[in-house]
Formats: sequence, structure tokens, C-alpha cells
Amino acid sequence: MKTLTLLRHAKSSWDDPVMRDFDRPLNGKGRRAARAVGRHMRGLGLHFDHIVASPAVRVEETLAEVWSGYGETPEILWDRRVYMASPEALLELVQETPDAADRLLLVGHNPGLEELVLTLVPDRDEDDVRDQVELKYPTAALAELSLDVAHWADVTSGGAILARFVRPRDLDPAFGPDVEAH
Repeated sequence: MKTLTLLRHAKSSWDDPVMRDFDRPLNGKGRRAARAVGRHMRGLGLHFDHIVASPAVRVEETLAEVWSGYGETPEILWDRRVYMASPEALLELVQETPDAADRLLLVGHNPGLEELVLTLVPDRDEDDVRDQVELKYPTAALAELSLDVAHWADVTSGGAILARFVRPRDLDPAFGPDVEAH
């Protein structure tokens, strides 16, 4: 049994219109949301054997805030292939994960992360959690997938169960759409 956790970067700033997309930092709301998600991850007892993340500035800053809330800073493998990757490319990265790792955290961007969840988790009419992902995978959202495989290379389309989907607004309504936290 393997566990894949997908974390989308927190809300970033668009204040500088000439800044490269790769270099965009988090805004204040994003920083607060990422810390809240980190505290929630600690409260759930989540831990990871292997972490792969996009090296984009907003992902680096998201993880710094997540670990601040979590209370420890694990080792991260920064991989440029995660930046704006397609779901197919992300699946290849998952399949390359060393089998010694049972719990993988993949941190990146949309639409790739959302599409990866929808690819891996079969569509069942009664699956309200999957429907939430399909509706929107907001910034700083966390999806945890259970995979009944012994080897990461065996992860395939439709082979996962969506165990949880946590959005920042589930932790604090102030992180909801069009609401600024003070």
C-alpha cells in the first residue's frame, strides 16, 4: 500500500506584471493558508518518506510556511519537471519514486495536480470528495490518495482512492473565495 499526497502551492502575488511566472512569490493570504495547512498536517499525523516539489518561488515559499506550521523541515527533492507539468508527466514522476518510500508528497501547480487526481481516482456517482476536486482544486489544497500497489511503477489511471481533500477554507472560512483574512 502506497500513499500519494498532492499539495498545490498557496496563493501567489500578481503585483508585479513583468515578473516571470516562475518567480512569483506568495501573498499574505497564501502565507497564512500554508501555515494553517502545515498545522493541520501535523494534527493529522501526516508524514512523508519522499518529497518532490517544483522549484518555483511560490512552491518554495509555500513549503517554508507549511513546515513552519508543521514544526519540522523534511528533506525536499526540487525537480523542475514538476513546474506546470501535465498529469501524464506527474504520473511518470510518481512512478519513478523509490519503492522504499511508502508515503510520497508531491508539491506543484494546477491544472496538473487536479487532473492527476481525476485521472487516478475513478469517477463514482457517490464520491462527493472527488466531485469537490473536480469543481475546484484551490491554492494550498491537499489531496491524499491511497494506492493498493507495492511498487510506485504500478500506479495507473483509476487505481486510487481519494482518502481526503482539505482546502484552506475547510480549516478557516477566512481562506474562502473573495474573503480577505485580517
